[in-house]
Amino acid sequence: MSDDTDLHSSALPGVLGVVDNAVSRFESFVLAAGVLLMALNTVANVIGRFVFQNSLFFSEELNRILIIMITFAGVGYAARHGRHIRMSAIYDAMPVPVRKILMIIISVVTALSMFALCYFAVGYIGKVASSGRVLPSLQIPVWWILLWVPVGFFVTGLQYALTAVRNITEKDIYLSTTVLEGYDDNEQEI
Repeated sequence: MSDDTDLHSSALPGVLGVVDNAVSRFESFVLAAGVLLMALNTVANVIGRFVFQNSLFFSEELNRILIIMITFAGVGYAARHGRHIRMSAIYDAMPVPVRKILMIIISVVTALSMFALCYFAVGYIGKVASSGRVLPSLQIPVWWILLWVPVGFFVTGLQYALTAVRNITEKDIYLSTTVLEGYDDNEQEI
């Protein structure tokens, strides 16, 4: 993975591959920007507090916004890289054809769950928006920062849907669109 195209190359064909690449680039940008902004904001606040005896009045609220953004962008990123916690003792004991069917079912059910959570999050954001609440320091409407919640759920649902498609169209079993089932050299099956 020496260049940017290798980091975002999809194994999915056609339009699905284009969507997968776009989602990968979006996740990477949001996570990198969020972490860098949070670090910059925190360092600036510490310098302000100890050097100039005055904290940034908006620092805590900005970090809260960035935590929400990183968390919900990170859910999709973890799904993309097959890094979600799995309880796989029974799954690992199954024969390969059963594991293949189970992985498709798990991916479809998880995708549908994420899309349902996205739907409910949009409804919640509508209620928050109608309340007129704003952040005290930044005076930003609270519903703006909550937009990351349904976006994260949607991207995660999309990632699991693409994983289901990959498992339907390929003979191997995939934990995500790019991660094959199995253990790394440094992991042990128990």
